[in-house]
Formats: sequence, structure tokens, C-alpha cells
Amino acid sequence: MDEFTRLPLELEELTLALLHSRAEVTRLREREQLISTLLGSVNAVLWAFDWQTQQVIYVSPAYERIFGRSAALLLADYGEWRNSIYPDDMEYAAESLAKVLETGAVEAREYRIIRSDGQLRWLSDKCFISRQNEAGQAQIVVGIAEDITEKKQLEGELHRLATIDVLTQSSNRRYFFECAQREFEHARQFGSPLAFLLLDLDDFKQINDKYGHQMGDQVLQRLAYSGASVLRRGDLFGRIGGEEFAAVFPGCEPALAEQIAERLQREVQRLSFSYESQQFGITASQGLTSLRGDDQSLDALFARADSAMYQAKRQGKNQIVLG
Repeated sequence: MDEFTRLPLELEELTLALLHSRAEVTRLREREQLISTLLGSVNAVLWAFDWQTQQVIYVSPAYERIFGRSAALLLADYGEWRNSIYPDDMEYAAESLAKVLETGAVEAREYRIIRSDGQLRWLSDKCFISRQNEAGQAQIVVGIAEDITEKKQLEGELHRLATIDVLTQSSNRRYFFECAQREFEHARQFGSPLAFLLLDLDDFKQINDKYGHQMGDQVLQRLAYSGASVLRRGDLFGRIGGEEFAAVFPGCEPALAEQIAERLQREVQRLSFSYESQQFGITASQGLTSLRGDDQSLDALFARADSAMYQAKRQGKNQIVLG
């Protein structure tokens, strides 16, 4: 075959090669577009971090939606990530990220960020080592950060519902005694004072019968508010029965506990209610006791306070009896 015959064949082969190359380029572009579309639709931030240079080398489009900040600024300066972390969570976020060097992966990181518009958001940020250098040192760390703010809000609401009395917004019985038990154990361990109080609204059944349950609910709500307003920071207060409330005063000497109970008694007596042009007030009976050296359980304090409270009822109500 002479060169004049080979030339058309070579041109044909070159043309086929060019067509194949163009088709490959088109496929690569389509693949790149597909990946870009997928990354853009993922409602989580995918990121890659060069540990040696301390630079973010990739962040997905969701970063700007979730963080409300410029991806270009983050890629230019790793400090932008630090600036977005809620100050109280900064140390934890940095330390938990560094643990990936020891464990190879960190799957339980939750911290808060502050968006550029001031919104506070919760993130769940998992990461792992993607590549190491020849010496076995981490080079690239990759991760995925999801916005879990709604989940956290739901958890908070579920916790509130599990621990708070819905009517009075004070601690419910279970949560009150759970917290009271911790304070009792702390007082026993460190030899610090502790006081326990029980309060029962006098003649509550008559209030319900005469003025209705809606008014009875209002009475309980205002009584609970008075209790919360009188107590010191760190004191516990909760509704443990229908019209019965309890309080624990950690680190409180008996004389001071008695003063607090007297102040609460006065606040209850000041409450005034109106029903169909009728005015009425309420009173309460209280039983108060303090931790003793031979008390082995919280039940001992509860029993003494309960006995003292019923003694106050028998003695005419509207008074405080020490147990």
C-alpha cells in the first residue's frame, strides 16, 4: 500500500479518534454535572480538610445554605469555620475534630454554630481520615455536617414534657424527686445542710366545687408561680400531687429555710382571685424539716415533712410546722 492509499486511512482513524475523544469529554462533563447536581441537592455539608496545611480544600453547596456564610471565604481562610462556632462549643468542636487523628473516625460530634444572620443552629458533624502520607500521618480529613436544629428542639420539648408539670410549669413529681435525690446524696457526701418542705393548699376541693375546675387550675398556677418567685436560685420546686407541692433547699441552714417558708406563706396569703364579682383568697399548710446526721435516705426527710404538714392541717391550717 503506497502513501497515497495510507493517507485517507490515517485521516479516517484520526477523525474517529477525535470523535471518540469528544464523546468521552461529553460523558465526563455530563458525569461532572450529575455529581454537581447531586451534591447541590444533598441537605448536608460535605467537606474536605487538609490537616497539614490547615486548609479547607472542598465544601459542598449546602454550606452557604446551612451556615449562611460564603464558601469562598471558608476556602480562603480556615478561621472562617472557627468564627462560625458558638463560643461555648469552640473548644469541644476543635478537640473532637482532632480525635480523628487517633481514632480514624469520629461519628458523634454535635455543636452549635452562629449563622451570619445571627441564627443559632445545631450541627451533627461526622468525619474520618480519607488519605494518609507515606509516614502514616493524616493528610485529608473528610466529613459531613447535618443541621439537626429541629431534632434538638424536639428533644428539648420532649424533655420538657417529661420533666415539667404541664398545668403549673413547675417540675413534675418524678423529675422533682430525681433532682432531690441528687441533692440529698451531695449533702450527705459533703456534709452540707439541706432542707425539705411540703406545701398543701388548704380546702382545695371546696374551691373546685364552689368556683369550678378552671378557677381551681388558675389557683394552682398562681400558687406555683409564687413558689418559684420566692425560692433562691438553685432551690428545687415541684408539684408532686393534685394540690401538693414540694421544695428542696440545698446548702440551706434550718433558720434560713424557715425564713424562706415564712416568705412563701406570706406570698400565698397575698394572692387574690375573682369569680363572678366574688373575691377570695387561699392559704396553705407547710411541713418543713432539715437533714439530720442519721438520715439514710431522702424518704426520711419526706416522711418528717409530710407528718409536719398534716400536723399543720390538724392544728387549724394556714401555718408552718417544723418536723
